[in-house]
Amino acid sequence: MAVDDFFHRICTCPNALSTIRTAIRRAVSSERRMAASLIRLHFHDCFVQGCDASIMLDNSPSIDSEKFSFVNNNSIRGFEVIDGAKSQVESICPGVVSCADIAAVAARDASVAVGGPSWTVRLGRRDSTKASRSLADSNIPRATNSFSELIDMFSRKGLSERDMVALSGSHSIGQARCVTFRARIHDNSSDIDGGFATTRRRSCPSTSGDGDNNLAPLDLVTPNSLDNSYFRNLIQRRGLLQSDQVLFSGQSTDSIVTDYSRNPSLFSSDFAAAMLRMGDIEPLTGSQGEIRRVCSVVN
Repeated sequence: MAVDDFFHRICTCPNALSTIRTAIRRAVSSERRMAASLIRLHFHDCFVQGCDASIMLDNSPSIDSEKFSFVNNNSIRGFEVIDGAKSQVESICPGVVSCADIAAVAARDASVAVGGPSWTVRLGRRDSTKASRSLADSNIPRATNSFSELIDMFSRKGLSERDMVALSGSHSIGQARCVTFRARIHDNSSDIDGGFATTRRRSCPSTSGDGDNNLAPLDLVTPNSLDNSYFRNLIQRRGLLQSDQVLFSGQSTDSIVTDYSRNPSLFSSDFAAAMLRMGDIEPLTGSQGEIRRVCSVVN
């Protein structure tokens, strides 16, 4: 990423980072779930065209919004928090800090707000002038993806198996809709703890259309703390999503899950490093793209 851009933006807008941090802290303190939503928003942005804030663009005659892709529709959230932070940053230094950079900083600040690690966000991303719903449909992992599909999706973005497992640890916070885990808890397979499945069935009936949007915590143990309990859950066959449990299912990532379950500081450092690498996926820099004034529309 462009180092010159980094220093230019920090020097031009020295209060940008503290302004964003205050906005994120306020949002997460009023709703803890928002931390997970902001990390996920950055993730879903980076996996489509790179970290360029394309996910924030609304539908228009020239934009096929990613917000309405299969994985994002009625699911992706946190836009109002990014918009609020952007508005405050624009008021102190207009046209300097991109929506893509704000999303990256917000994900870091959200992690810190729920007890997760911090990292120095590299800045200098610019915002795209286009979006792709079709790429969102094909590039963003789904709850039903197999192990090999997940490996392939992360590999295509330059991320390793270890990065994939570390990033999946963000599922230590947040919630999932019944429609994303219904099949897993009702199919009586051997890769799910019986008591856990029974508990989850109470709020997620087997009939499609019945309670589709009912929420369940991805981590029952510490649902509001970004920690390593997610990995202990996987070892106990209590991963809520199929795409979680496949990480501990006799595959090459079993040992990484075991390491993280035993060593919280190892998970924290690997999570921070993986978030940094993810934040470097195909950024627009230099004269590419633009610095949007409002995140939901091109200038």
